[in-house]
Amino acid sequence: MNPTLVFFIIILCSTSISICLADNDNLQDACPTNTTVTRMVFINGFPCKNPSSISSADFMTSNLKHAGDTDNFLHSSVNIVTAADFPGLNTLGLSIARTDLDLDGMVMPHSHPRATELFFVRKGIVLAGFIDTNNTLFESLINEGDVFLFPRGLLHFCMNAGYEPAIAFSVMNSQNPGVVSIGGAVFETDKLLIDKIIRRLISVRGTNMANFSKIHIQ
Repeated sequence: MNPTLVFFIIILCSTSISICLADNDNLQDACPTNTTVTRMVFINGFPCKNPSSISSADFMTSNLKHAGDTDNFLHSSVNIVTAADFPGLNTLGLSIARTDLDLDGMVMPHSHPRATELFFVRKGIVLAGFIDTNNTLFESLINEGDVFLFPRGLLHFCMNAGYEPAIAFSVMNSQNPGVVSIGGAVFETDKLLIDKIIRRLISVRGTNMANFSKIHIQ
């Protein structure tokens, strides 16, 4: 084959690949979700609103303003807001969440397959941690104003380690992070890991956590 032709083909392929990769980012300033239409075509995201109909309201939400319902077995509530509920997030690779923890409240281990999570404590004291692929536990006592990071795809949890309700807000780097919950029966097969977490919380809160540990270990 002619060397000149080979060189031309290589240059053409390289240029084509570069062109394809160049448009991964947004092609407009913003692309708020169009929530008024029924989806007929399924794409990796949501259809955009007509640019002429975009307003300031698309970039503001009050969905995390109020506390969630913690009247349940775990005394906790997690509210994740994605681009489906907050139009301005569409195509920006972000979602947000609010976690409310009543006294002795706990969010059981779960993971987000498509997102890393930054966990910011707004009020109270929280014991937060995650478990890596070597089954190593990384946990820390998070005070008001502190931030803890949960790496993408890894099991993580949080517990109220104080004497008042706790509030935390999260930012995740996906507009649809997903949630993979680990059922209590499955998670509790690792009694040693559960016991390590509970003992850590008891050491923070004191002996009045005895009943709590019985509920979650047995």
